Amino acid sequence: MSICYVVGAGECKKLDFIPEKDDLIIAADGGLEHLEKCGIKPDIIIGDFDSLCKNPQGENVIRLKPEKDITDMDAAVKVGIEKGYDEFKLYGALGGRLDHSVANIQLAASLAENKKKVEIISDETYITAVHNGYVEFDNEFKGYVSVFSHSDLCTGVSIEGLKYELDNSELKNTFPLGVSNEFINKKSKITVKNGTLIIIIVSGNS
Repeated sequence: MSICYVVGAGECKKLDFIPEKDDLIIAADGGLEHLEKCGIKPDIIIGDFDSLCKNPQGENVIRLKPEKDITDMDAAVKVGIEKGYDEFKLYGALGGRLDHSVANIQLAASLAENKKKVEIISDETYITAVHNGYVEFDNEFKGYVSVFSHSDLCTGVSIEGLKYELDNSELKNTFPLGVSNEFINKKSKITVKNGTLIIIIVSGNS
């Protein structure tokens, strides 16, 4: 399955992906600088370029007005959807302004609800979203994993193979019952029958 990589202007110490032939790479505004530092050429550059110190030119540049209803990252994802991509990996989507980080987590939830696969990848943080389905992790995953309800109410939530398990439970978006679970060198699975979950994995000891 081909992947749409979107690189934003948030914190991004490294880009660890190697694009395949049919993958799409989109620079969302200041994400262009991250790509250039790693020697990766974007297929599309999009944004109002308020976080970029230069004014990119070329046929692959999509210029947005500063006054708009969506973020540059959201606009980049919409381009990927229009081009037929169903799997998205977002870099430079966290850190910096908190409001943009929250907006990108909401974007991940929206993608999941529209039957797209999505990952937000940062230096020590990995985020995904699952809607009316499940996500599995192999036994090589380490660190803390938190499961949050993005919907008002998620029902049929089960957590298998982590330190703390759940069986057909409910999670609300007003109480963080699923925070700070742990991988225990086992294959694990997180399921939700009705609703959208945000899953956040953090490495380290914090």
